[in-house]
Amino acid sequence: MDDGASRLTVLGSCGAWPEPGRACAGFLLVHNGFRVVLDLGYGAASRLFTHCAGGLPDAVVVTHEHPDHCADVSALGRASYYTGSRRLPLYCTPGTVRRLEAMEPRPHPTEVFEVHDLGAPAEVGPFGLTSHLLPHHVPNFGVRLSAPGLTVAYTGDTGPSPLLADLGRDADLFICDATLRTPPPEGEPRYLMTAREAGERAASAGARRLLLTHFWPGTDRPAAAAEARAGFGGAVLVAEEDLTIAL
Repeated sequence: MDDGASRLTVLGSCGAWPEPGRACAGFLLVHNGFRVVLDLGYGAASRLFTHCAGGLPDAVVVTHEHPDHCADVSALGRASYYTGSRRLPLYCTPGTVRRLEAMEPRPHPTEVFEVHDLGAPAEVGPFGLTSHLLPHHVPNFGVRLSAPGLTVAYTGDTGPSPLLADLGRDADLFICDATLRTPPPEGEPRYLMTAREAGERAASAGARRLLLTHFWPGTDRPAAAAEARAGFGGAVLVAEEDLTIAL
């Protein structure tokens, strides 16, 4: 595949734990030859190494510290450290660093990665990175990566929030949490979304395409896509491991 082509590859699509043959949250975004990983949960590293054949990625972004989003960052760190590669830039929350340190305190994650605060705007290769703190059980930052002619937004895990309209504003691809099969009872705190809610938020943002992800194991994915289409008039895609989307 032309490494200069802009594309997003799904490394993992499950929330909580991976279904057989699948992996938890993970994406590989490539633009102008620059490769940035968005989350790397259980089982996603092996697919990353397949799609990064011949080298490691250039940067890593982790939305939050839950292990279905960051566990395999440890595997990536080992691959980098033990092959003598440079420290990879890692944009994440402090809780993510603590999780990685708990898994492997030596070498410390800051020896393996060049750690940056995900809450601060940054330049990541060709992308400008901005973030929004979104409602979840732990601090979770939705991220927006923009380069001339291309914007990709990703919620991580989140409940419905008015901030999603800004996060996904006019995005070429909006990657949205679609964990829940049904919304919880009214009045309960909201830390995750349904596919229908993801569609509605993509519509309010004016996004061009919606990619549903973070499916609870056992979810009927075609049904989830149908629910999202009820709230969003653009193209609705369903995250499947190794799916590659041209951007």
